[in-house]
Amino acid sequence: MNKEFISPWLKNLDQDEMNFIKKFILASGSLKDLAKDYQVSYPTIRLRLDRLIAKVELGDEQTRDSYIDLIKDLALAEKIDLQTASILIDQYEKTKEEK
Repeated sequence: MNKEFISPWLKNLDQDEMNFIKKFILASGSLKDLAKDYQVSYPTIRLRLDRLIAKVELGDEQTRDSYIDLIKDLALAEKIDLQTASILIDQYEKTKEEK
């Protein structure tokens, strides 16, 4: 594998998120163990993982639409939350289909 290649979704993650992924892997995917490591509750870790999943999915999608790209960029820069970005994109795509 070429180490120079970095997947686009990976470029959108900050150092804290990368550390979370590393700890997740080292914990063999055990959210219970991860919660102990971070000294937080299981639901807190689950929420953090869900947000990370949404961010990865958002960063992995490719589009040629400048409006959608803007929304994604705002979400990835944490100017708007991922749920809001998803709602805006879904609504925009619905209005495009109606035309």
